[in-house]
Amino acid sequence: MIIKLVVIVPLIIFADYIVMSVLGCVSCFAGAGENYFCGTYCVIGKILAILSIVFFLYLVFPEIKKLNETKHGKTI
Repeated sequence: MIIKLVVIVPLIIFADYIVMSVLGCVSCFAGAGENYFCGTYCVIGKILAILSIVFFLYLVFPEIKKLNETKHGKTI
């Protein structure tokens, strides 16, 4: 689980950064105005952040479940 925290979380954050940077650059070159960046762009960023958190929890949940079961004396 420590490896996932040290490796996967930075990769997810970096991928989010790249996606938002590319989207911002393309939108700027396409002539998107201030309303786009104050509204739609922020909503897209929030959705991407929520999806990233859900993806990380999806990766970590089986390990947490296994750890919880072994902690309480149950085995698989």
